[in-house]
Amino acid sequence: MGKLSKGFTLIEIAIVLVIIGLLLGGVLKGQELITGARVRNLISQQDGIKAAFFGFQDRFRALPGDYASASTNINNVSQNGNGNGRIENNATAPAFAHEELLAWNHLTAAGFLNGSFTVTSGDTTATDANNPKNPYSVYIQIIYDANWGVTGNTIQKHNLKTGSQVPVEIIAEVDRKIDDGLPYAGGFQYSTYVPSGTPLTPSACVNAGPPATWAINLGDTNCGGASLF
Repeated sequence: MGKLSKGFTLIEIAIVLVIIGLLLGGVLKGQELITGARVRNLISQQDGIKAAFFGFQDRFRALPGDYASASTNINNVSQNGNGNGRIENNATAPAFAHEELLAWNHLTAAGFLNGSFTVTSGDTTATDANNPKNPYSVYIQIIYDANWGVTGNTIQKHNLKTGSQVPVEIIAEVDRKIDDGLPYAGGFQYSTYVPSGTPLTPSACVNAGPPATWAINLGDTNCGGASLF
């Protein structure tokens, strides 16, 4: 008579299922914590820069990058803006043309932001020397332009761009925490801005709607937004 094969008991199967459940729960919780930390990091960066922007404006009655007397009143600053009340990337001479780069020099030299960013007379694009980056190692931007909101927007406002390479679920959660959670409404909106190269594609990050929503279902990892001032 052959030996009877021995299978798993119900108790053993239940224990295995509990262990698997605990492992999956730990993985999901860990991912949730990582996502939460990344969201907080991005929000903290945005809030810190906005506070610095308004602090600079209150002290000097001018905007960082646009300040026409910066070289006279701020140590370690050699370039001035044109003082027209807009941070532009084509400021008129004799001002420094790329005020969006100069803004970081003014903010750090005046002590409103940590770090030290400098510009040279020939700077035209963001570099590690003149521009900070987001948590995903992409240059951010503070500027007066219309590159925010829906495609074809022509309304120009001062805005702080997060930079690209931000996963859509992160940018969506940032929007939910600081604004209305909608990519084309409120004070935080979608932006196709990239420091260089091809602009972002709206359809990869935004579901057209109506109403338009962040396309978390697509899982894109290259999105960006802009905080409007």
